[in-house]
Amino acid sequence: MTSSSSSLRKKTDLRVIQKVPYKGLSNIQQVLLGTKLAILFLAIPAAIICTYCGVTQPWIFGLSLLGLTPLAERVSFLTEQVAFYIGPTLGGLLNATCGNATELIIAIMALTKNKVALVKYSLLGSILSNLLLVLGTSLFCGGFANFRKEQRFDRKQADVNFFLLLMGLLCHMLPLLFKYMATTETPTAVISDMSLNISLASSIIMLIAYIAYLVFKHSTHHQLVNAQDQEDEYDDNLEEETALISFWSGFAWLVGMTLVIVLLSGYVVATIEDASETWNLPVSFISIILLHIVGNAAEHAEAVIFAFKNKLDISFGIALGSAAHICLFVVPLTIIMAWILGINMDLNFGLLETGSLALSIIVTAFTLQDGTSHYMKGLVLLLCYFIIAICFFLDKLPQSDLTNVLLTKISQGRG
Repeated sequence: MTSSSSSLRKKTDLRVIQKVPYKGLSNIQQVLLGTKLAILFLAIPAAIICTYCGVTQPWIFGLSLLGLTPLAERVSFLTEQVAFYIGPTLGGLLNATCGNATELIIAIMALTKNKVALVKYSLLGSILSNLLLVLGTSLFCGGFANFRKEQRFDRKQADVNFFLLLMGLLCHMLPLLFKYMATTETPTAVISDMSLNISLASSIIMLIAYIAYLVFKHSTHHQLVNAQDQEDEYDDNLEEETALISFWSGFAWLVGMTLVIVLLSGYVVATIEDASETWNLPVSFISIILLHIVGNAAEHAEAVIFAFKNKLDISFGIALGSAAHICLFVVPLTIIMAWILGINMDLNFGLLETGSLALSIIVTAFTLQDGTSHYMKGLVLLLCYFIIAICFFLDKLPQSDLTNVLLTKISQGRG
């Protein structure tokens, strides 16, 4: 994670920081001004002001999205700073918790308002964005930047992430298959109860698998999974990274920015439906596509920059690692939280959504199976993402209605 977010940071001379008379000013320079996205921090007070001035909801939605972009990148930076003091294993666990804080907080805020469909759309969109958009753009741009040379990468990291993603896909498909097992004699309550129970059990198993993956990645098989770190050890030109702020400063900034993300996420959840009506766009399209094109902008840019530098292992670590993190950590954690809150939410994201997820994982896995890359592979992944985006753009049928139509046709066919 350390190397994955350094590309959007402004280089700061440590000798200048040491001369700053007040540590608070030094922290402001490192945290608020230490990113090339600092200008987007202005969207945060603008969103707050618009909320209290009666400005139309779509403006608040757009400004909140812009404000979340630098916050997501800065939370990543702060988790790295804290990780310098607590070690790689606990640091990996902290990154697992805060690495996709925006998606997790938006999901929690939507859950508290009982907007289960919005939660599912948001989580699915994050996985699809990382698998197809972020990774596809990285391979496409990296292929053109290194046009006359074949780009190679270590398949070990990609293979481990795909094993996890396929396991997560299995857990998503089982509740969906329960729907197809229904007959006209099967009570709806029984099917719903079965789906909720298998979803809760699967969520616990996915969390266990993700914790095991963290131990595997940061402890027992660190050199196997993090192939780029081995190369860096022998790079004499690589500067050794050190903590730029103290532990307690990093922790305080992390808590403060998390609270701001909570505030803006609340604005996003509260205004997304009004934005959908004003812009005449389906909520599914905004949640799955637009929300993550903007929200993942910083992560997207970093993966592309490293692909330009022919460091595909880092690009894969960003895109595939984030997709696996959402699938096996954020999604099951959300299911368990919904169960605690007494909200009926299962892993059945719908036929169209689950099908898009399955085909995206399969296409990406086949694309990376030979350990080489060129611009055509990236183009195919991007085109797959555009096809899915068009599909959700044209999807005007509410998910509940679509499910009822499918179940009715299946029951009639059996009868």
